[in-house]
Amino acid sequence: MPKFKITIEYDGTGYAGWQRQPDVPTIQEAIEQAIFKFSGQNVTVSGSGRTDAGVHARGQVAHFSLDKDYSDDTVEGAINAHLRAQGDRVAILSSQTVPDDFDARFSAKKRHYVYKFWCRRAPLTLERNRMWQVSHQLDVAKMHEAAQRLVGQHDFTTFRSVQCQAKSPVRTMDRLDVITKDDGALVELHASARGFLHNQIRSFAGTLRKVGENRWTPDDVTQALEAKERSACGPVAPPYGLYFMQVDY
Repeated sequence: MPKFKITIEYDGTGYAGWQRQPDVPTIQEAIEQAIFKFSGQNVTVSGSGRTDAGVHARGQVAHFSLDKDYSDDTVEGAINAHLRAQGDRVAILSSQTVPDDFDARFSAKKRHYVYKFWCRRAPLTLERNRMWQVSHQLDVAKMHEAAQRLVGQHDFTTFRSVQCQAKSPVRTMDRLDVITKDDGALVELHASARGFLHNQIRSFAGTLRKVGENRWTPDDVTQALEAKERSACGPVAPPYGLYFMQVDY
């Protein structure tokens, strides 16, 4: 029974997130339906991580097994053909046959995300549902300084959803950088770690926006972290600015 690893890109707009749920469209279900249509098999597609409703991906990874041997090109092309026919905004970027012990979630060594802010007064058109709009320039240097207070191993209770199901709030942030492009119009928060808590990056993004607007200081972020209280967090950023970029194995 061959096992396949697929790398996936998707526009999360209009989907209820990655995980299959009753009566709502999800990324996982769309891919499973496409696989069934070309192979006749009901499979479970296991992702490297869940994304919330509205979150996008450029490098989500998943695995599944089939009873029949197919070439990697056949798997990629057949799934994409049925995703297009279904009208889904999902694409399989690559397919690769992998050993039986590969697991998209548990074999992962690091995950990379980007959160995007777009700074301008006019309403967004092309970037609508792709970035979080800010009506003025952000102080990127202060945001980056504050972000460094969150790098390393910490108890991130302040920055996780109250619905988070992780057994421990302790995580190690390997990277949390704030950079700017397009003469300051585009601001990106780059986050890398082995694993993240529910809403952790969106909580970081909302908090760091307050720093960029000079409503908080980097010391305020440190105090929020040390409080270990969800109420100490800044606002949770909307999902549509978040992109799941890559998984390292």
